[in-house]
Amino acid sequence: MISLPFLKRKGSTVGLDIGSSLIKVIEIDHSGGRPTLTHFGLHRLAPEAIVEGEIMDRDLVIDGIRQCMEKAGVTANSVVSAISGRAVIVKKVVMDKMSAQDAQEAIFWEAEQHVPFDIDDVCLDFQILKEDAGANQMEVLLVAAKKDMVNTHANLIRDAGFSPVAIDVDAFAVQNCFEQGRFDGGEAGSKKVIGLVNIGSDVTNINIIQDECPQFTRDISVGSNNFAEIIQKEMGVAFDEAHAIVSGTLGDRDPVKVKELIRQGAKDLSLGIERSVSFLKAAGDADAIEEIVLSGGGATIPFLKDILAEKHGIEISIHNPLAGIECREGVFGEHEAEIDAIAPLLTVGIGLALRKAGKE
Repeated sequence: MISLPFLKRKGSTVGLDIGSSLIKVIEIDHSGGRPTLTHFGLHRLAPEAIVEGEIMDRDLVIDGIRQCMEKAGVTANSVVSAISGRAVIVKKVVMDKMSAQDAQEAIFWEAEQHVPFDIDDVCLDFQILKEDAGANQMEVLLVAAKKDMVNTHANLIRDAGFSPVAIDVDAFAVQNCFEQGRFDGGEAGSKKVIGLVNIGSDVTNINIIQDECPQFTRDISVGSNNFAEIIQKEMGVAFDEAHAIVSGTLGDRDPVKVKELIRQGAKDLSLGIERSVSFLKAAGDADAIEEIVLSGGGATIPFLKDILAEKHGIEISIHNPLAGIECREGVFGEHEAEIDAIAPLLTVGIGLALRKAGKE
């Protein structure tokens, strides 16, 4: 379930990111010196297809996957996809030092103490983060996801005619993409505490990392749809116009009014970031986040970056997932002119397509 960056593989990987409003397909060729994005597809789902992360119209989503793969021109059958939400638990734990093989068995007993679900109802995975944490113990990243959620997601892909070779976690796909850009730029292994904040339509993934290791990961039920709902209600505009404003098309709307509504919508997002920092402090892992990197479709919400920077008093940037990879000429087709604007929402898909061999 967890993918680690920088382990080279041959051939290509297809990342399939099924969001609440958009399906994204990315194929990356790993055979050259740098990963190369060779195929790309984007398909917008009807609003009633997925609501608040729950699939309401399965046939619409299955058809959307097929159309997106066709748009991308992907011929491969195998894909890597990801899940997120409250049915996914990510926790850093300390356990007795042992080999990875022995930990494979012991992790089930360890998980019972940390996972708020029946252990028989979850899929488990783990990664040893620190082999020597002192006192003959080691630090382990534990990942648990409810089986029904994983199976529902995998069966959806199978019913669309494709094979899910791995189901990852959105937050780790974001980190995989982010680390590829840092590695490519010669900045890998930073000691800085960085918050990777991926804002989707209904869910925001927060992954706080240091030295390429996740320190704290959580999902919160806040996304770009929350901002659109506030604008729709307060400005008395239609659903489509509210989403256009959130996407940056203000038209003749008063920017001061829009900024205040975005500030209102950002409160829950800021609270999620603050609670993550509080957890880090309580665990003794870090006193503060030194930088926040935004990604996802909500990263480019007007004024949001400045509002968050003002609120938290730290550097905030918008991630460019294309920075660490090559792109085949003409791969974005009709979206070529707007690729700078839509690039942040490709972060999860690119992170999945960067997934390396040996972790499937």
